[in-house]
Amino acid sequence: MSSVSAGWKHFDYQEVDGVATVTFARPERLNSLTFEVYADIRDLAAGLRSRMDEVRVLVFRGTGRGFCSGGDVDEIIGELLTMDTRGVYDFARMTGACVRNLREMPQAVVASVNGIAAGAGAVLAAASDFRILSESASFRFLFTHVGISGGDMGICWMLPRLVGMGRATEILMLGGRVDARSAVEIGLANRAVPDAELDTTVADYVARLKEVAPWGLAMTKEMLNRAASMDYSSAVEMEAWTQTLLMTARDFREFHAGFTGKRKPVFTGR
Repeated sequence: MSSVSAGWKHFDYQEVDGVATVTFARPERLNSLTFEVYADIRDLAAGLRSRMDEVRVLVFRGTGRGFCSGGDVDEIIGELLTMDTRGVYDFARMTGACVRNLREMPQAVVASVNGIAAGAGAVLAAASDFRILSESASFRFLFTHVGISGGDMGICWMLPRLVGMGRATEILMLGGRVDARSAVEIGLANRAVPDAELDTTVADYVARLKEVAPWGLAMTKEMLNRAASMDYSSAVEMEAWTQTLLMTARDFREFHAGFTGKRKPVFTGR
């Protein structure tokens, strides 16, 4: 088992056997985000895009009672009140880049939500490809409760595609609590499991993701991102080009060799 711990200063980070794990580690502040945490998430996601050979899956998790309570009131909101319009705009673009980079990275992203996911923490979870919740977990999109728009970091694009326009409107305008069971029912979460089973359930998802062809997974994510904003004919054409590319790649031949040889294929992302 290989293990790499990188020098990220503002969250715990580890790579083990092709799985990168970000652990928000400010439990005394419900893992609230600072300027530095946002910047590190943005840069980490951007850097992982070119490391598919080494990192297959990215996992987000929290320590203590919460996953992530969003932007820190003292360290971010208080500071934003001292900035001019350009300074606030630069901050908003930086936070949006976190989500854009997570959505555009070819690896799958899994959010292991162990408690409250609020504000920007809820957006980061929503931006993940898979959201696995403990039964005590919940979402709150609190933006209108602090006097700003419910649209933040691209959530007005993402949330209607997860739960539908009607539910997204209610969630983002009213900012009410969405518990784990409701999150699964409306499509905001993939699974909700007893708290004690969260880690093993996430590990099972990660293991299954590592078994599939890396570029097949990456291109599926790319198609899901792009097709939401395409007309049907364009989506069909793009999928035809993508399949042509992958059917001439080494992994497709490896599947056939494994199938005919009655063995499990070993995908390499080539």
